[in-house]
Amino acid sequence: MNDRTQTRTGWLAPDEIETVRGQVPLIYVDAVPVRVDALGQLTHVGLLLRAMADGTISRAVVSGRVLQGERIRDALLRNLEKDLGPVALPRLPVEVSPFTVVEYFPDEGITGFHDPRQHAVSLAFVVPVDGDCRPAQDSLELTWLTPVEATRGDIRREMSSGHDRLIRMALAHAGVLP
Repeated sequence: MNDRTQTRTGWLAPDEIETVRGQVPLIYVDAVPVRVDALGQLTHVGLLLRAMADGTISRAVVSGRVLQGERIRDALLRNLEKDLGPVALPRLPVEVSPFTVVEYFPDEGITGFHDPRQHAVSLAFVVPVDGDCRPAQDSLELTWLTPVEATRGDIRREMSSGHDRLIRMALAHAGVLP
């Protein structure tokens, strides 16, 4: 069967994505999973522990591409389920709106957010999750940290790509930056 007649899922073949990454910025979503108390106050931040392509281990937020034809809301839910498991139970508002926009560049010095593969623009969200979160896909573990713990120097040094800065921005947005 001709490959062009098959139903497309929004993913590009590996050689196609490499070509695109070299020519245009890609759209991503970053989701900072959080636990909140009964009053809606942020109490904990969830950080994934991942094995990176270069062989290092790093703490990170949920992150992933927005697929062709996919709504931002659907991209958030898909990536949260992919990284936190199917029963994470994220709470998205009726209208999703990012707390910031992050630009990742191959050159670390441009914005402080780094992706060696590409220029990417990411819409960043703070997402309360209520369910049982289990790291999935390429994640080794999920750790829930208080805002104070998440901003400690040793934890910040375990993050790459500028995610330490993104966590501080998310905590400031939620009004709990220590």
